[in-house]
Amino acid sequence: MAQAAGVSVATVSKVVNGHSDVAPETRARIERLLVEHAYVARGPRGAQSPVRTVDLTFDQLVNPENLVITQGVTEAAAEAGVDVVIGAAPDDPLGAAWTRKITNAGREGVILVTSQLTPQQRVQFARAEIPLVLIDPMNVPDESVPSIGATNFSGGMSATQHLLKLGHRRIAMIEGRHDVVCDTARLHGYQAALTRAGLTADPRLIKRGAFRFQPAYQAAVDLFTQEDPPTAVVAATEVAAFGVIEAARLHGLRIPDDVSVVGFDDTTAASTCAPPLTTVRQPFVEIGRAALRTLLRLAAREPLDSHRVELATQLVVRASTAPPPAPS
Repeated sequence: MAQAAGVSVATVSKVVNGHSDVAPETRARIERLLVEHAYVARGPRGAQSPVRTVDLTFDQLVNPENLVITQGVTEAAAEAGVDVVIGAAPDDPLGAAWTRKITNAGREGVILVTSQLTPQQRVQFARAEIPLVLIDPMNVPDESVPSIGATNFSGGMSATQHLLKLGHRRIAMIEGRHDVVCDTARLHGYQAALTRAGLTADPRLIKRGAFRFQPAYQAAVDLFTQEDPPTAVVAATEVAAFGVIEAARLHGLRIPDDVSVVGFDDTTAASTCAPPLTTVRQPFVEIGRAALRTLLRLAAREPLDSHRVELATQLVVRASTAPPPAPS
């Protein structure tokens, strides 16, 4: 390996053991060779480690729901006598350095939240025999990788049906990203509810909000400045819903008198904003608990009842929705 990379054995050892004092180009060359040779470091894990530990890894540490997911994971871990190490997913598309670090640390497994697992990473986790559970994966997971999520399709449908029952017919949807599985399901639920009501989804009322405040705000501005603006908006996340509310405020629109808004998530902010937000509740605590229990079953080599678990969403009606304004 050292000869093929044109370096010393000591340099290869530094890369394998995660030392930082190796030039980036040299590190990349060695890691490519490690992948090509299917190298997997064998370290202590599970019963051999003094403390049973799992990794809870997030794609980003900025989303408000991450705290609630963490609560569920840590509660279930405490009941099982397991410690949880929280961190962000490394920039390691090949997965070789990542899996070596986990193996050398003696982790029992990894819970990966809202991330996109590359095929190379999946191969490395399988080769290293590291148990892996995904929460709300961005891409469609391999059937061999267990995943936990919510009923996003029915959530998008129930949000839209609520607005339809109130009398709204011009209902907009601010979606997140087309490459994210849960967002696609929410969009399809919105479209299905309109179809059941005998309506056709107007493409001018479907805007991209990227799950973030500012893009959702701009999308809402585009909606509210149309000749025939919507009387209600379904936002793919709570943060996006707050962007809609701000756009409405700056355009002199009252919520819910002039426009109704429904979000998706139900974190603490939903019930404390003004007005309190009607939203689709995701059972984040239960999702976290289910992910931890699934991971420990994998670590114990116990069979799973299902490799894909979806927990039920629930519409929570608050003060941000009302019947549409009477025609002027």
